[in-house]
Amino acid sequence: MYDPTVARLTYRALLGRRRALILGALPLLLIVISVAVRAFTGTDDQVAADLLGGFALATMVPIIGVIAGTGAIGPEIDDGSVVYLLAKPIKRPTIIFTKLIVAIAVTMAFSAIPTFLAGMILNGNGQQIAVAYTVAALVASIAYAALFLLLGTVTRHAVVFGLVYALVWEALFGSLVSGARTLSVQQWSLAVAHEVTGGDLVTSDVGMATGTVLLIVVTVAATWFAGQKLRSLTLAGEE
Repeated sequence: MYDPTVARLTYRALLGRRRALILGALPLLLIVISVAVRAFTGTDDQVAADLLGGFALATMVPIIGVIAGTGAIGPEIDDGSVVYLLAKPIKRPTIIFTKLIVAIAVTMAFSAIPTFLAGMILNGNGQQIAVAYTVAALVASIAYAALFLLLGTVTRHAVVFGLVYALVWEALFGSLVSGARTLSVQQWSLAVAHEVTGGDLVTSDVGMATGTVLLIVVTVAATWFAGQKLRSLTLAGEE
């Protein structure tokens, strides 16, 4: 289910000079903001939770997920180079699964690690806030990578749709409409983070069991549909 050659090519595409600069911009901004906040306000658990929840998890993680998830396959489909990959004797689910693993790894590296560092800077992991939001970033990275990888296989405008979901649905509607929050990767991951802290600084509109099940279902379903779409692309090319 994992092909090293496909993984190497995907890593190379995602971590090229320009894309790496884009991926690193938000994590760097998070660290800079965290240093400034700590210098001006000192150690404050509520401020740390607000910054990690409002910027790291609500903005940085989904945007990095969009870049990594769509970038793992979208450009190859857009420029037609995916045909050369599909011509190789590699099973289509193997291609999707390999690209998903790479997208997850890149999303985790550029989101979870900076989130942990920012949390340590802000309050030294007081009340397990840094660890809780790091765990939330890790589990959210998996679901986001799968969702945006699927978008990359079904539309040429995957980045646009991904940003609409991340910034409009989750950030805007999620903050205004209570029902929208229950259909949010962010809220599902916050449910996991809440269990880590065991306090009221991290809250979610869904329970731990519900959030975990939805994260798994969305990840598995998105991966399966992406594999089916890639298979249909192969059939269309052969016909």
